Amino acid sequence: MLLLGLTGSIATGKSTVSSLLAAPPYNLPVVDADKIARQVVEPGTAGYQQIVAHFGPTTPDLLLPPSPESGGEHGHNGKGRPLNRPALGRRVFGEGKETDRKALNKIVHPAVRKEMYRQMVMAYLRGNWAVVLDVPLLFESGWEPLCGTILVVAVSDAVIQMQRLRARDAHLTEEDANNRVAAQWDVRDKAQRCLRRGESAGVVVWNDGDKEDLKREVDRVMTVVQKHHPKWWALLLLLCPPLAAVSATWSYVRMWWVKREWEKEKQQLKAKL
Repeated sequence: MLLLGLTGSIATGKSTVSSLLAAPPYNLPVVDADKIARQVVEPGTAGYQQIVAHFGPTTPDLLLPPSPESGGEHGHNGKGRPLNRPALGRRVFGEGKETDRKALNKIVHPAVRKEMYRQMVMAYLRGNWAVVLDVPLLFESGWEPLCGTILVVAVSDAVIQMQRLRARDAHLTEEDANNRVAAQWDVRDKAQRCLRRGESAGVVVWNDGDKEDLKREVDRVMTVVQKHHPKWWALLLLLCPPLAAVSATWSYVRMWWVKREWEKEKQQLKAKL
């Protein structure tokens, strides 16, 4: 089974591409890291309790105010009021917030990984030829070598990205929007790193136009992906687990090496500056 990593940056169209891959003609199962990240911090979960304990004392508006929508003072089912996500976002994004982001990631990431692995195994057992790993921070969080192919959804112009973000999240000020974009790797750098993997292992979905343009772009890149990863090969790997193990190991080692060489070159370039 092909692990098809899907990433991008904020407001580049990754969620739309994820929806297109989940719909006909592809019908691929999607392991959505953002969706899982929300689930693992719902009231009553261990992640929720840790976030409240860590950020609550210094973030007065961390929880939504008591209301019928939020379940009153003690939330729905008495598990606590939901997190006020805009307030948490303001707390962890922006200049000087790296320590807070690391603290939040340390709480959320382990729980997200566990659930993602579970969903990947289920997709394999159901005989899917590929599964989409929808991970916004795929490169940053270490998922890169695990993916046989990576799709980066990118825009060539940073202005387009900012316009889409402000249109989507109207509550963000211009400063908030700039901080959220700046907190992530530049998507054009992600595109270069993706293409370094080679034609069959890294493709870029350019999303500078409208939704119809994006759909045509997705069809174009998926033609490339399916050419190099046919369904008969996925079926063979399902029927022959030892071959699947060998194939997965080889893919991981090869992609780990590409990642290592890319990072080495970046370090050498930085040393020359």
